[in-house]
Amino acid sequence: MALELLAAIERYLDVLRVERGLSVHTLAAYARDLQSFTDVLEDLDPAAVADVTALSARHGLAFAISLSERKLSLRSQARMLSSLRGLGKFLRRESLVPADPMAELSLPKTGRPLPHTLGQAEIEQLLARPDVTTPRGARDAAMIEVLYSTGLRVSELCKLALVDIGPGYLRTVGKGKKTRIVPLGERAEAAIRRYLDESRPVLLAGKQSPALFVTHLGRAMTRQGFHKLLALYGRAVGIADLHPHLLRHSFATHLLDHGADLRAVQTMLGHADVSTTEIYTHVASTSLRRTYRRHHPRA
Repeated sequence: MALELLAAIERYLDVLRVERGLSVHTLAAYARDLQSFTDVLEDLDPAAVADVTALSARHGLAFAISLSERKLSLRSQARMLSSLRGLGKFLRRESLVPADPMAELSLPKTGRPLPHTLGQAEIEQLLARPDVTTPRGARDAAMIEVLYSTGLRVSELCKLALVDIGPGYLRTVGKGKKTRIVPLGERAEAAIRRYLDESRPVLLAGKQSPALFVTHLGRAMTRQGFHKLLALYGRAVGIADLHPHLLRHSFATHLLDHGADLRAVQTMLGHADVSTTEIYTHVASTSLRRTYRRHHPRA
């Protein structure tokens, strides 16, 4: 019995969700990419939409050409083609097709842009901005301090529970549902204590919540809500387009600037592969070269 492309994609997404533990947002991105491929194929070759065994290399090539014609960025093209290659591997692995139809599909060369980071002075300005004499300000200050002090992803920050905070460390569950322990600096601990003692009870107003960081409605802070708050603080201190991941980049780069071991930074960030972390060494070395040129009399 023929297996339709859409049914095969659903099976592939189920495997990604169960076996690889991908987030809802990542799965949605895969689904959008593969829906784009399906849309192209419906015009090009409906038979391949009706039966995955009819898929071939020419279908992948046609999809690549369509992405180029849409003038998408090379990065977006590479991501969408990577999703398609993953589907091809899945179909072959599950013996749903005689051979991987996307095996020869190549990705455009995108290079690897260095992540932007904040300078130490910008970090200090940002950390000093929230009004810690107010319940919301003390909460915001604690969240920003924790984000910069630990390098958490914003989703990990917002999912923190009271039980995740220990003396000098916190526990978080990252990508792939992997638990890791991250050191917590003295300033971050102090900010959390102040928030817990003076602000959280006011925000909860008698309600109960297992979440560490809560809103004035007594609910857990959301990624979107914190993103908006952080952007407002960024604009207030002259940092345009400030987003949570920028603090994660800054955390990693500043650690390496001060001599931290690459493997230790990898562990704290929750990277499965050290090559993902190595990009920060390039940022750090760039910073060192800039400092040398600026201050050394014989540079």
